[in-house]
Amino acid sequence: MTAPGDPSSGRRQLLLMVSLFIVPLAAAAWLYFSSGWRPNVDVRGELIHPPRPLPAEVLRGRWFLVHPVQGACDDRCVAVLAELGQVRLALDKDAKRVRRVLLHGGECCAADIPLWDEDLLLLAATGSEGEALRAQFPPAVDGSAGIYIVDPHGNLMMSYPATGSARGLLTDLERLLRLSTIG
Repeated sequence: MTAPGDPSSGRRQLLLMVSLFIVPLAAAAWLYFSSGWRPNVDVRGELIHPPRPLPAEVLRGRWFLVHPVQGACDDRCVAVLAELGQVRLALDKDAKRVRRVLLHGGECCAADIPLWDEDLLLLAATGSEGEALRAQFPPAVDGSAGIYIVDPHGNLMMSYPATGSARGLLTDLERLLRLSTIG
C-alpha cells in the first residue's frame, strides 16, 4: 500500500485520466482506418462519387437543383419544377442559397408558364459546350430526366429520380446546407 504523499499514486491517476481520453480515440481511429467500417449515413438520393466538375461557369456560387430536359418543357417537366420550387420554399431562410435550373437544348419553353420566376434559371445548352454540359446529366434508366444537385464549386454530386419523393430531396438538401458554409 502506498502512502498518501507517494508520487506513484499521482502518476497512476494521471495515466488513468489520460487513458480515459486516448483509448476511445484510438479505438475510433482503428475502426475507421483499418477495419473498413464506416458510419451509416442515410442519404435519400444517389451520391455521385467522385463528384464531377461541370464545365459551365454559370453553375457556381450557389447550390443548384438541375432538371435537364431533352425537348420542350411539357406538363411533367412543369410539375417537377413546381415540386422543386416547393422544396426550395421549404428551406425557409436557406432558400436564397438554392436556385432551380432547367437545362434544355434550346427549343424550350413557353414564356407564359407561371413558373418562370427569379429563382429559376433557364439554361440553354447549345453547341459543343452545351452538349458537353448536357452529357454530364445522364437520363434515368427509364429514359426520363432526373433531378441533380450541383454544389457551389460547380460539382455534380447527387441525383434523384424526377418522380421520386420531394421529402427525400428536402432532407438531403437541408443536411447539406446545414453542414456547408459555402454557397
